[in-house]
Amino acid sequence: MEPVLTLNTITKTFRDSEQNCPALAGVSIDAYPREILCIMGPSGCGKSTLLRIIDGLEQADAGTIQIAQGTMAGSLSVAMVFQDPALFPWLSIYENIVYGLRLTAQKVPEDEVNERAAALLALTHLDSFAHSYPHQLSGGMQQRVAVARALAVTPQVLLMDEPFSALDTFTRRELEDEVIRIRDGMKTTIIMVTHNPEEAVYIADRIIILSERPAVVSEVLPVDLPHPRDPAGPEFIRIRELVTRRVLGKPDP
Repeated sequence: MEPVLTLNTITKTFRDSEQNCPALAGVSIDAYPREILCIMGPSGCGKSTLLRIIDGLEQADAGTIQIAQGTMAGSLSVAMVFQDPALFPWLSIYENIVYGLRLTAQKVPEDEVNERAAALLALTHLDSFAHSYPHQLSGGMQQRVAVARALAVTPQVLLMDEPFSALDTFTRRELEDEVIRIRDGMKTTIIMVTHNPEEAVYIADRIIILSERPAVVSEVLPVDLPHPRDPAGPEFIRIRELVTRRVLGKPDP
């Protein structure tokens, strides 16, 4: 199977007048169609920087990014969901979802805009809130809107930067299930940064472990468990503890 996204030796150093701060030292990753990848690593190792480079919000110093058939990062083939939903408070939920569609250079017919919005409202269980405003929704529902807005442009790759870290445990689990359902329903490749080993094992097909800064890929761990996954199951716990040790750099017992 051909990858939908290939990162080849991505490097990045942040520079100011006083010092250079290397972030990424040659990160190479392949992501495949309909795959959920979770990226983990020590705090400050460059996980979010890597997502921003894929999305075109940061420029790599060296290395290449290829998406699908030659499409480059920063195009409509890639969309990002941030930790903060960053919705427009003066727009309704429907208007927030279709906002990106109406910014595209290629004019999307209004009938198709309505069809996509209706499908995404249903997919994210927001049907009855189309005419509500962000302040009327809970944090978890606002994050659903952010996901729907990103999916409206039908990206091949959906990037998620710790999207559920500010949510309570139960809402977080609901949205993790939503991510799996979205992948299955839209056949989208999802790359998520998380600091939570349980979250990674719960949703990921593979977990990418980055090293300390300047980061390289130190290990790729497959998660060969069927969905839905049982966080109390012995194999789930074994993989979660393995991931925790790898991120912390601790030896196996």
